[in-house]
Amino acid sequence: MKVHLIKKQTIEQYIMVNPQGRTPFRLWVTTINEADWADPEDILETFRSTDLLGNGMDRAVFNIGGNNYRMICHYVFGEKKVHLFICWIGTHAEYSKICKGNQQHKINMF
Repeated sequence: MKVHLIKKQTIEQYIMVNPQGRTPFRLWVTTINEADWADPEDILETFRSTDLLGNGMDRAVFNIGGNNYRMICHYVFGEKKVHLFICWIGTHAEYSKICKGNQQHKINMF
C-alpha cells in the first residue's frame, strides 16, 4: 500500500528552521513517496535503522541524516493506504532527552 504522509508541511517547517536537515529530510520524503508497505515489517525493510515502539503503540522512530535527526510517527494501516502521522521531529540529542522522560510513547507535538 502507498504511504500517505500527514503532514508533509511539518517537515518543511522544520527544515526552514534547521536548513542543515534539508537534504536528508527531502531524501526521506522521496523514499516515503515510493514506499509500498503491507505491514510494519515493511517499514523496517525501507528504513533499516528505524525502531518500532512496542506495546501496540503503532509508532516508528526514524533515524534521518546519518542519525543526526529523529522523527516519531504514528502509523495506521488502512484498507488502501498506510497513514503516517508525524508526532515529533528533533535532533538525536533532543530525542535522547524525551527518552529519559519516557515520552517517546506519548509525545504528540503536531
